[in-house]
Parts: sequence; C-alpha cells; structure tokens
Amino acid sequence: MKADKRFLVLLLAACLMLLPFLGLTDYHTKGEPRESIVAYSMLESGNWILPENNGGDMAYKPPFFHWMITLFSVVGGAVSEYSSRLPSAVALIVMVVVGYLFFARRRGKEEALLMGLITLTNFEVHRAGFACRVDMVLTACIVLALYALYCWWERGLKGIPWLAALLMGCATLTKGPVGFLLPCMVGGLFLWMREGSFWRAFWKMALAGGISCVLPALWYVAAYQQGGEEFMALVMEENLHRFVGKMSYASHENPISYNFISVIAGYVPYTLLALLALPLMKFARPKFDLKAWWERTKEYFRTMDPARLFALLSILVIFVFYCIPKSKRSVYLLPIYPFIALFLAEWMLSMYRNRNRALKWFGALMAGLNLLLLAVFAVVRMGWIPESLFGGRHGAENWAMVQALEQASIPFWGWIVILLPAALALWMVVRVLRSGDYRRILVTTIASVALLFVSLDGVYQPTVLNVKSDKQMAADVAEFVPEGPIYSYVSADMLRFYVVNFYTDNRVLLFEREQPESGYLLIGRKDAEQFLPTQLERYTFEQVYESTKRGCDVKDIIRLYRFNLK
Repeated sequence: MKADKRFLVLLLAACLMLLPFLGLTDYHTKGEPRESIVAYSMLESGNWILPENNGGDMAYKPPFFHWMITLFSVVGGAVSEYSSRLPSAVALIVMVVVGYLFFARRRGKEEALLMGLITLTNFEVHRAGFACRVDMVLTACIVLALYALYCWWERGLKGIPWLAALLMGCATLTKGPVGFLLPCMVGGLFLWMREGSFWRAFWKMALAGGISCVLPALWYVAAYQQGGEEFMALVMEENLHRFVGKMSYASHENPISYNFISVIAGYVPYTLLALLALPLMKFARPKFDLKAWWERTKEYFRTMDPARLFALLSILVIFVFYCIPKSKRSVYLLPIYPFIALFLAEWMLSMYRNRNRALKWFGALMAGLNLLLLAVFAVVRMGWIPESLFGGRHGAENWAMVQALEQASIPFWGWIVILLPAALALWMVVRVLRSGDYRRILVTTIASVALLFVSLDGVYQPTVLNVKSDKQMAADVAEFVPEGPIYSYVSADMLRFYVVNFYTDNRVLLFEREQPESGYLLIGRKDAEQFLPTQLERYTFEQVYESTKRGCDVKDIIRLYRFNLK
C-alpha cells in the first residue's frame, strides 16, 4: 500500500517541532516540578496509587499523567525535564496525526493536513505540548475519545465502544470526571440531532460513560483506602466545589468574557489573519427577524456535513461547559482547538483558491516577524542594549535575561535554528510573495510560523527562561545540605519550594509538620522576618545563605538557616 505523503509530512513536522527541544528549558514555574515530583515519589516509594510528595502533600490530580512520566523516566533512567514533558509532546503528536487520519477520510487530505499544522502552530496548543502539566494529555484523550464515538456512530452504534470508553477512562484518570462528561455530552447531542431520539442518545452515552468509569473507580477506591477523608475532601474540592464555585480558596476566578479572550489570544498568530481579512469582508445588513434566523439556523445544522457538525458541536458544547464554573483557565479550552483548526483550514484553503489578499498580507507579516526577531537578537548580541533601559521592580531580572542572550554559547545547530526562519522569510519577500502563487504563499506562510516556534523553543526561550529558574539556587543549597532533609516554611497556603525540591531530589520537607530538632531551614526573606521570631523560644537560627535573585516559586529572596533546638 502506498504511503500517505501528507501523513508522513505531518508526523515528521510534529516530531521535529517538539521532541528535540523538550529538555532545554529548566523548571522556572511551580506547576511543572509540582507534577514531575509526583512521578519521582512513585519511583522512590513504589507507591503508584497515592504517593506523598513535596513534603507530605497528596497530588491534586489523578495519576495517569504521572504514570506516563514514570514510564518514560524508567526508560530514560531518571525523572528529568525531558521525560516529564514527553507525555504532553507525545499526546500532542498522537492527537494531531490521528486527527489527520480521521478528517482525511471525511473532509479530504488537504484540509486535514492544514488542520494538523494549524493545531501544531497556535500558541496555546504548542505551549501545552511543551509543558509538564496534565492539560495536553487530558486534551488528547478527550479529542481521541470524540473521534472514537463518531466512528461508533458510523458503525450504527453496534456493539460496545471499547476504544472510546478506554480513552475516556484515561482522561478521567488524568483530571477527573470531565474526562468522560465532555465526550458524552458532545456525543449525546450529536446523536440526538442526527437521529432525533433523545432517550436513545442518552442511554448510548450512559453506556459508554459508565464503562469508562470502571478503571478510574478502581483507582479512587484504592486511593481512598490510603488517603481516607483527606483524599475525599481533596476530590470534592478539585471537582465539585471547583465547578460550582465553592472552593475554600479563590482559584482562577474569571468572567465569561475571559474564555473568549483566551481563545482569541490562544490562536495567535492565526487571529492576526482574521484581523487582516476583516477589511476585505463584505457584511450584509442584519435583519432582526428572530423567527427567520432560527429557521435558517435549524436548516444549516440539519443539512451540515456530519463530520463538520460533530466538530462544531464539540466547540460549542465544551466552550459553553467551561463558561459555567467560576474557575476559568485558558488551558481548559484546549479540547476545542483541533476542531477550530478544521474550520480555519477550510477558510484558509478558500482564501488561496479565491486569491484573497489577506493571505499574502499574513505571509508578509510572518516573514517580517522572523526578520525582526533575528534583527533584535543581533542587536542584543552586539551589546547595543544599555542596562539603563531596565528599571523598576523587575529591572534586574529583565537585564539578566538580556545578558543571557548576549553571552550565550550557541552550538552550530542553534545557529541553524536561528537563521533558517530568516532565510525562509527573505525567500518569501524576494520570490514567493511577488509571484502571485497563492498555494505557495499558503505553504511557505505555515512553514514560516512553524520555524518561528522552532527558533523560540530551540534557542531564545531556553536562554531567557533559564535565568528565572531556581536550579542554581538548589545547587547552592545542596552544597550546604549534601544529604538528608531540607526543611522549609512558606506562609502562603498550598505553596511550596517546588523547583528547589525537584533539583535537590525530593528532600524538602515541611518544618511545621516535621518539628525537627536540628537541620537547615529554607525560607523567604519576608516569611523569615515574620516566622522566625515566633520560634525563638524553642530554636536558635543562624543564616548561612541568601540567594542573589528572587525565587521563582515564592517570589522573594530565599534564605537558608541552620537551626538547633534549645
């Protein structure tokens, strides 16, 4: 059988964009080491159900994502930045190529290929594919489960949708009940609209959803046996209370408008294409006839191609669902991004067929951004940026980032990554954009976007973001405490020294919980001024270290004290 060249192109593009650069950036936010240390604890303790981590905490999410990190880390020899981000990258690659196979049969290979490339090269999805967070694995499981449910419908709903149930079970084991609720809601509404029977749609989705809960239920029972009421309280907090807005703490509370802004911002740079196309669009004068509008809408949905209808319902149902809870984050909406990409691909193909000038403008903009990025980098490397430009609260940190770019030792492959986007941009400006060949403009524009991400991921971002990391601070602390526990205190609830804990091999414990007789205490400067005076009746403290920059977890200068019980 002849190989599908478009499939191979998409698979190669996905692998080259993601896999080489996963381990280049050190942990510099609390989210990534908080997740990876759970996998570290699994390997260290042998407890794959509910291991303690970060000084005795329970993981906030179910363990499927952490199991994946653990398995990749066993192959790699240790939990690392690369192995902990690999599940997200693999999930994105699988989601993209399976999406191509799914829509190639139903919407054509050209549209499916462009959909896959757009999914890879929008900001929100691309960022999630590089992160040691549960969101990309959850997204892939939900999207793949939706594809499997659609295939079940195509088979006449015969038999049991084992694949869809397994994928929904994995999604539930990644982040809780949304893993099966969202696919079942989309699938149920689709069945109801296509077949007209609410109860048939309801019991079919209830069957699929019920089967998908078997594996997660086994884990929840085992976890409850270990964690008891504390575990159940955490489950209620992270699922029911988060959804109804009754959490014990404020968590990403935002208005409904936040979701619209998130999608617009998350789909950069393609939202720029929409802005460029606006002046060329023709709008009919609106007619305020609600009945006629409703009839047209019903007819549109009734006659829509089923694959397009399924994609549209996936967008609408998931988006509306996440407008209900007070807690809103941009990553919650990730499952709608591949389906939005389908409609974007359809629109961009019509633009090149109709020779829409906005496509050429968008290509020129992407070429200009790549050239501008190289020009700014050249100015920085020549030392032409004065320190006086950086003032204010974060001035020292921003200047340190500029110096990192200026002084970075860049390998040969790094220079290729830097210069290739600019070379393509020059070729676009000199040859492609002048040619009037809109198909070539479309292809080179997508390639230009992809290379922009590659240059950012391969050189610019690691160089800049590693300045923010506490990895060097952890090494400094380890010199004072080469083995044994490092005690810590953070006044803010649910906050820990996540980065330092990871880079000191999970040795950071909680001072108040352990009540040790002697040792070393890691604490922020402001916390030290408030907390240490309350402990002077029992302990003596001697400062032995102070960081030269603010810690990336607690946003303060970090101190290390040697202490002893009086």
